[in-house]
Amino acid sequence: MERLEEKLKILADAAKYDVSCSSSGSKRQNTGGIGDASYSGICHTYTEDGRCVSLLKLLLTNHCIYDCAFCVSRRSNDVQRAAFTVEEVVSLTMNFYRRNYIEGLFLSSGIFKSADYTMERLLRIVKKLRTEERYNGYIHLKTIPGASEELIQEAGLYVDRMSINLELPTDAGLQLMAPEKNHESVKKPLAFVNNKLKQYKEEKKLIKHTPTFVPAGQSTQMVIGATAESDYEIMQVADNFYTNYNLKRVYYSGYIPISNTNSLLPQIGTKPPLVRENRLYQTDWLMRFYGFKIQEVLNPDFQHLELEIDPKLSWALRNPQFFPIDINKADYWMIIRVPGIGRQSAMKIIQARKFGKLHEYQIKKMGIAYNRAKHFMICTDSVIPLGSIKMENIRKHILKGSVCKNTATPQLSLF
Repeated sequence: MERLEEKLKILADAAKYDVSCSSSGSKRQNTGGIGDASYSGICHTYTEDGRCVSLLKLLLTNHCIYDCAFCVSRRSNDVQRAAFTVEEVVSLTMNFYRRNYIEGLFLSSGIFKSADYTMERLLRIVKKLRTEERYNGYIHLKTIPGASEELIQEAGLYVDRMSINLELPTDAGLQLMAPEKNHESVKKPLAFVNNKLKQYKEEKKLIKHTPTFVPAGQSTQMVIGATAESDYEIMQVADNFYTNYNLKRVYYSGYIPISNTNSLLPQIGTKPPLVRENRLYQTDWLMRFYGFKIQEVLNPDFQHLELEIDPKLSWALRNPQFFPIDINKADYWMIIRVPGIGRQSAMKIIQARKFGKLHEYQIKKMGIAYNRAKHFMICTDSVIPLGSIKMENIRKHILKGSVCKNTATPQLSLF
C-alpha cells in the first residue's frame, strides 16, 4: 500500500502538466454498472491556474524513451520514476470513485519500450474498467503518437474522449526542442479518429445498435512560450486543426519552467505566462462561438495579442468603422461583437426588442458589462454619438475604470 501511494504521488504530480482534461460532451449512460457520464459532462473544479482537478488524472508511467527538452518526464531528466500496473490503475479508479473523490478518469502516459507497447496497456485499463468493473463514468484517454490504428480504434470504443498532444505549435519549434518527434505522428491518428467518427455516425443511421465511438470527440494541446511562435502562428495552427480534424478543443498550456540547463528554453522564472494563455483561450472562443475569423483578430500586421485588454475589445478599438451599432436594429452576430455583450445577453436583447424599442435602463438589466458596452452601441434614448470620441480615449477610459474598480478610486469622466 505504501508503494502504491508513492506511485500515485509521483505520477499524479507528473500528470499536472497536461491541461487537456475537459469532460464535456459525453452521452454515455449507465446500463446497470457503476458511474454515469451525462450529456453535459461531469462535475469538476479548477485550480487557481485553471487546470481541472476533478478527474483522477494519472500517468501510467513517467518513463519515456523521448528526450523532449520542455518535458519533465524526458529521459535525461533526473526525476523519480514509477509505473503503475494495469490492475493498480483500475483499482485506484474504482476506489476513488466509490469514495466520491473523483467523477472520471484522465489517463495518459510516457512512452516506454514503444508506442504500441504503451497503447496496449492503456487499452487494457479502459477495457477492464468497462467490461469487468462495469464502470460507465467518464474516461479521457491520451492517444500515443505512432500507435497502430487497430489499438486506437478499439480504445475508442471504450472511452468518451481521446486526445493527442501536438506538443509545440510548429514543426520548426518541435524540431528544435524534440527532434525525435514530428507533427505527422500526431496528425495521422487525429485524421484516423475523425474519419472513424464520421463512419460510425453514418452506420448509426442504418444500424441502431452501432457501438459508441469516442462520443465526446477529440482534442489536442500545445505548449505556449517554450518556443518563439507568435500568437498569430499559434492560432493559425489551432484554426487549421479545428477545420481539418473537427476537434472539440485545442488547449494552450503556458510553458512551465522545469529544472533544465537547455539554453534554448526561455528562463521566465517560476510561473507560466498565464495572461497570454488566457488571451489565447479568449481568441479561441471568439473564433468558435462568436463568428470571428482569425484574420480579424490576428493577422500578419498584428501578430501578438494585447495582454492588458481582451481580444474582442482590442478588435473593436481597431475597427471603429463598425461602431456604434444600433442595439434596436443590429442582428445577433453584430451584437455579440460589442465588447461586454455575451451570447446569452445578445439573445435577451433580440427577444426583448420584439416588444418595443430598448432604452439604456433596460439594457443595463440584461447582464451585460454596460460600462464597457456603452461606448460601442446606441439605444433609443442615447444622446451622445460615438463619432465625437476617439477610440484611444475609450481605451484609456476602460483601463482607468478597471484600475478604479480595483483601487476604489473615483473614475474620471470620459467627456
